[in-house]
Amino acid sequence: MIQHLIDGILIGAILSLGATGLTMVMHMLRFANFSHAELLSIGAYSALVFEQLFKAVLPFTAGTIGPLSMTWALAVAMIASMAVTGASAVLFDKLIFKRVREKGEELSMVFASFGLALIIRNVIGLVFGLQTQLFSKDIIFATVLSRDPLIMVKPDQIAVLAITLLIIFALHLILSRTTYGYALRAVAENPSLAQVNGINLQRMIVTVWLIGGGLAALAGVFYGLTNQISPVIGRDLVLPVFAATIVGGLGSIYGALLGGFIVGIAANLALTVLPSGYSPSVPFLIILAVLLVRPHGLFGEERQ
Repeated sequence: MIQHLIDGILIGAILSLGATGLTMVMHMLRFANFSHAELLSIGAYSALVFEQLFKAVLPFTAGTIGPLSMTWALAVAMIASMAVTGASAVLFDKLIFKRVREKGEELSMVFASFGLALIIRNVIGLVFGLQTQLFSKDIIFATVLSRDPLIMVKPDQIAVLAITLLIIFALHLILSRTTYGYALRAVAENPSLAQVNGINLQRMIVTVWLIGGGLAALAGVFYGLTNQISPVIGRDLVLPVFAATIVGGLGSIYGALLGGFIVGIAANLALTVLPSGYSPSVPFLIILAVLLVRPHGLFGEERQ
């Protein structure tokens, strides 16, 4: 039970990163972007490419960082993958969502996001193949925290949790203590009024896509670091990420953080009473429960 709880917390950190970017996009643009989870795949695979590139060009970066399986090359590759994924998100908005937004309705954007998700998933499978891949093939032994009950944690999992909390806290400071953060929040609440006050709406939209894409890239890299990389990462994580977003409430950074942990813990604790094949249904049950009891989420504000 305790081991499942700890594993749920560590998985929840990854879901929190994905949900934070999604909740910002959904809060500002008012549509459910089902292609957001595919940005995790873009981030993971771009980091894989950059890591191999940095190892080839700068061989000294092939060494691992302390007890982690992460190499210095991968650490730099993560930053590059955040830039690539953020730029990809902006490009998708310019080519697809912006045009649909100007000519269609919110529901049309949802359908467009479904189509985009399928395209991204299949292109990744075509380019990289359908087989799973690993950032590192080295065996990293877990640290035994307790023998009765047996509790084990890998150093990579601790690093993922720590980095996630630091990033969420830094993002909170930016949104709550800077002029740029105030502008982002103003546009999310009332785009028309924000424009009247001189805020560049299009620039704010680009910023949100960059932040959302960057956070998704980190989530994808962290998922690949603690599991495996495959073209179906987005398909496997889209429901948990949406569940975390809905539980926390649209537009709430801390809500997305808490929602990710709730979903991760619930899915792992379910393994103690349900066969593993039923575990993916837990996020769906959480979504239904939250929509019935508190449709706007734990920290979301009810819209008039």
